[in-house]
Amino acid sequence: MASARILVADDDELIVDALSYQLGREGYEVLTAFDGESALAIGIHQKPDIILLDVMMPKKQGWEVCRELRHTSTVPILMLTARGEEIDRVLGLELGADDYIVKPFSFRELLARVHAQLRRASYASNESTGHTSNEVGAIHNIHHFGTVTVDLERHVVSCHNQIVHLSFREFEILRTLIEGKGAVIKRGDLLDKVWGEDWVGDPRTLDVHIRWLREKLEEDDSKPRLILTVRNVGYRMVSAQELNDS
Repeated sequence: MASARILVADDDELIVDALSYQLGREGYEVLTAFDGESALAIGIHQKPDIILLDVMMPKKQGWEVCRELRHTSTVPILMLTARGEEIDRVLGLELGADDYIVKPFSFRELLARVHAQLRRASYASNESTGHTSNEVGAIHNIHHFGTVTVDLERHVVSCHNQIVHLSFREFEILRTLIEGKGAVIKRGDLLDKVWGEDWVGDPRTLDVHIRWLREKLEEDDSKPRLILTVRNVGYRMVSAQELNDS
């Protein structure tokens, strides 16, 4: 874990220098950027393992960098913000940030969040490259929900016979809901299953990922029929029989 490459992007040189020194002592390779355009270029071309991204930067704000990176990259992004208002935190999650931390913060807290994000990313990479299909049993792990087909063995999802590209977390949420066999999965249980029990962050990131899943799989994501919200409890995936009866 300690050999990972971290991009620290902040227009405050004191913060960049301090984080670079401390992260370097932990064994990380540190890349630095002092404006949004540089951060975006480094994120695209040098492919860091995680990005610590300040919100307010010259040339291109952190929100814009996050949004543009999400078009092509699933790199973990931890937003650094001095603005603690709820709207800013929600906006970061909406644009694809994995977590946020409000300045001033302790390095111990930042390091814990970095470790958690890198563990999740490492697990996702191992799942996507090391998972092989059992051809004999694969048919038993294919699930049909109207126009949506989910092959849990091969990690393949399609809608109207077109492949749907899901992120690791989106797929794991879908898997957990399917394996629930129509039962309601509590929000806390979903977070523990997909993000890990040691995850630190805003639990509303689950709601954002559910919305993304609905946008990709539902015929009308404003009136979901596949992934249902159970108010004040969690979510559940309907069965094929329920879809046929509805």
